[in-house]
Amino acid sequence: VQLQASGGGSVQSGGSLRLSCAASGSIFSINIMGWYRQAPDKQRELVAVMASGGSANYADSVKGRFTISRDNAKNTVYLQMNSLKPEDTAVYLCVLQQRGTASWGQGTLVTVSS
Repeated sequence: VQLQASGGGSVQSGGSLRLSCAASGSIFSINIMGWYRQAPDKQRELVAVMASGGSANYADSVKGRFTISRDNAKNTVYLQMNSLKPEDTAVYLCVLQQRGTASWGQGTLVTVSS
């Protein structure tokens, strides 16, 4: 499985970005796709994930600001990030979880300046 993420960049506080992650390879119909992030000197943390059936889970810190969605036909997951804050600055990593395994993308950097 390969994951290709895109959409990161630099924005000012209050701005918006949209991340995309397309998966290819051997992908089963039942899976979870989503996003984690890792800031410098911090542990990797969950941002938002969504099951193929549509249920989603968000970190408390992003609820009401970020929205995850996916296109199962394209094996693609999106993350719409609004009202960005400097503390959202991190490398955002796409993940695909299926049948007990996790595949990770290369990460895309999001930088939010105050």
